[in-house]
Amino acid sequence: MLKPLFLAAALASAAVFTGCASMQAPSQQMTENLQQLQNRAWIATQIGNTEIKAPPAARSLPSIQFDAASKHVSGSDGCNRIMGAYAAGNDTLQLSQLASTRMACLNNSGIDQQYNEALAKVTHYQVFGKTLKLLDRHGNLLIQFESAVQPR
Repeated sequence: MLKPLFLAAALASAAVFTGCASMQAPSQQMTENLQQLQNRAWIATQIGNTEIKAPPAARSLPSIQFDAASKHVSGSDGCNRIMGAYAAGNDTLQLSQLASTRMACLNNSGIDQQYNEALAKVTHYQVFGKTLKLLDRHGNLLIQFESAVQPR
């Protein structure tokens, strides 16, 4: 009678410990993803399927930064400064309604408008080394960035 009871208790304990161990891995992955996302400058290289080609003298390219401490996002749409708040998970990203300066922009080929429209659709992200991809809820690429500098 004791053998089956002992065996059942041992199996239950093993299942509990295995479950706890497997629950730690996503948390570690989430921390790594957030560390790669945050505290670095990201420069846009692609909006949708369109590569951003900027002349060497370009003053401002679309960019974004996620500040881990304040949970604020800031950057540029290629003309105006943008700022707001964000919440990020393992692969999810929620941007608040972003505020923007309102300067008149000439000769930017509408990149600022395309960039802001894409940012409004962001629900997910992927970070691979120096590349950040912002995705919509269907997994479609909205904006691709390259890291401007190494993380802090």
